[in-house]
Amino acid sequence: MELEARIEEELKAALRSGDVPRKNTLRLIRAAIKNASIEAGGGLIGDEAVVAILQKQAKQRGDSIEQFEAAGRDDLVAAEKEELEIIQELLPRQLTDEEIEAAVLEHIAAVGAKGPGDIGQVMGPLMSALKGAADGQRVSKIVRRTLAG
Repeated sequence: MELEARIEEELKAALRSGDVPRKNTLRLIRAAIKNASIEAGGGLIGDEAVVAILQKQAKQRGDSIEQFEAAGRDDLVAAEKEELEIIQELLPRQLTDEEIEAAVLEHIAAVGAKGPGDIGQVMGPLMSALKGAADGQRVSKIVRRTLAG
């Protein structure tokens, strides 16, 4: 609940300061949180759910940036990057590749994985341990590279 309150405070500050891109991004996030709350039966959702929503929003922005770059729409790329930066400010600190690699090696040793066929055994517990701190695609890429080598 703490993260949702922080988003509300950030929105109020953006409204007071007249920061239109920040205001619009925070309103989109707030709407996504409210939709998730409604889907959950109208109750309050916890910080873990809010982090998942923020990660989904960040992933959507990243995908949009790729598509707009491919289409040569630099104006839209800039807007999406600005929104992505605002979303990333709200997310917990993301692990570096080196930190993810250390966690991968630890989990590989724990489950006794030997090769690429053991990716499933590693990814499940690893993603539970890294929940909210690392993007699943980055983790998967590092696990695949580690198990292949």
